[in-house]
Amino acid sequence: MSTTGKAEQSPEDIESLKQSLFVAEKTLQQAINLLDNHITSDDQLTVHSRYFSGSTIGKHLRHARDYYELLIDCISSPPPRILNYDVRMRNTPMETSRTAARNAVAETIRRLGEQASKADRNAPITLHAVTPFIQTFETTFGREFWFASLHCIHHWSMVRVIAGEMDITLSDDFGFAPSTLVYQGGDNAALGKI
Repeated sequence: MSTTGKAEQSPEDIESLKQSLFVAEKTLQQAINLLDNHITSDDQLTVHSRYFSGSTIGKHLRHARDYYELLIDCISSPPPRILNYDVRMRNTPMETSRTAARNAVAETIRRLGEQASKADRNAPITLHAVTPFIQTFETTFGREFWFASLHCIHHWSMVRVIAGEMDITLSDDFGFAPSTLVYQGGDNAALGKI
């Protein structure tokens, strides 16, 4: 135990948390790149997909960001920590405004750097989920942080499809899981060498 009463993290845990933060920041940075270089009007955020009923790029950006924000709020609170990904705000300005979306994602990157870097990877969290049955699971911050990035990448793949419907071409690595990029043998430009 440290003098603060917190269990000391191993060097491996600290390195793993740094790697998770790196992946989260790079994954969210893809959204900023999307907004800065590919989405040219607010209207493009609200175009409904022909393939994913009710889906828009703006909704996917907001939803993917939600998981990080809920996790940051959870780990920033005192124990016992309760996380529920089903508690989300919908119809937010970032769904319809490029500027609001960029600002929201940049703020999430800032908050992650501030909070995740000092979090305990093994901090226990109780996860509540509706599947549609109410479920409760015991998990850790490190596991949920990893999951939030994979969840985000999953939504980036849907953003890729919707962008393609509007003839917007994205980078080859946008919306692909790190394991896929490693398998394909690419240089993993978006997520760095893995």
